[in-house]
Amino acid sequence: MKNMQNNKEKKPLTKNQRLVLEALRNANIPLSAYSVLDALKEFGFKAPLQVYRALDGLIDLGHVHRIESMNAFIACDHSMCRISDMTAFTICQKCEKVSEVKDEELSDYMHLRAEKFGLYAPRTNIEFRGICTDCTNN
Repeated sequence: MKNMQNNKEKKPLTKNQRLVLEALRNANIPLSAYSVLDALKEFGFKAPLQVYRALDGLIDLGHVHRIESMNAFIACDHSMCRISDMTAFTICQKCEKVSEVKDEELSDYMHLRAEKFGLYAPRTNIEFRGICTDCTNN
């Protein structure tokens, strides 16, 4: 695991990865790959494959997460994500706000459950859907 951690931390970002990451960081909501493509056309992005390659690399490096249920991506600045393979999100069904859950106990529990059932689960994302406080109060 330590070698994998070091590789994630040392690998420099490509130009396309930097641009995609910046587009995701500037967004207030998760973006689809096609939304990222639209945002980056002025920088010479012409094909979805350019975005998908950059996203794949960013996910491998722990800089981006894929929100499976939304088929969208968000930037991550949480340093633990670069060394963890378990991530959880809360997703508001009304406003689609996504928040990353940074809970080591939850991660440990989910790893133990996977092990109990004989499952090796690299890159596991858990999504909690509901109504956020802001939408509940409005």
